[in-house]
Amino acid sequence: MVRGKTQMRRIENPTSRQVTFSKRRNGLLKKAFELSVLCDAEVTLIVFSPRGKLYEFASASAQTTIERYRTYTKDNVGNKTVQQDIEQVKADAEGLAKKLEALEAYKRKLLGEKLEECSIEELHSLEVKLERSLISIRGRKTKLLEEQVAKLREKEMKLRKDNEGLREKCKNQPSMVASAPLTVPAEEENPDRNNNDMDVETELFIGLPGRSRSNGAAADSQAKPYS
Repeated sequence: MVRGKTQMRRIENPTSRQVTFSKRRNGLLKKAFELSVLCDAEVTLIVFSPRGKLYEFASASAQTTIERYRTYTKDNVGNKTVQQDIEQVKADAEGLAKKLEALEAYKRKLLGEKLEECSIEELHSLEVKLERSLISIRGRKTKLLEEQVAKLREKEMKLRKDNEGLREKCKNQPSMVASAPLTVPAEEENPDRNNNDMDVETELFIGLPGRSRSNGAAADSQAKPYS
């Protein structure tokens, strides 16, 4: 009788599952022992049952084999990881360089440069994109201008209100003119007095300096001969 192929899935019956585990565990431990003896290999096998019971086999020492495994994986996996990271960084840099070059070429085309290599379809696509960009730019510009005009109108209305308020204040305040008595200067009241004060008597005197007028007259009378 030929045995059917065992399906690789979990056995639902607990009893059958436990029996299968015991049989295959013993077979696995036997194969590990045979491998270590026949091939002079360092083999360590660790198995935990569904209930958490430990089963192990070690050709030398399980702890020694585990430490050896950790050292090996740490060195090789670390070097492999670093190398993979370097290669990944290089690949990313190359990809970014290509994208940057493509963007620079597209930018030059938008500026109207290097159009000799463009086909009719590419030129039409650039034209459509530029028209859309112009529509967006003009729309944004119009919106900003409308906002500025609205702000200026609000400012104008505020200034008008302030101006009207000042006019109302000026109308409500009465015009008070202080009447002060006119005072006429004393010089204007007595003009004759000023003229009299300004009159000066003048008289011609001939003689040596330092002599008074009376002495001069006496000397002249003495010097005059009798007729």
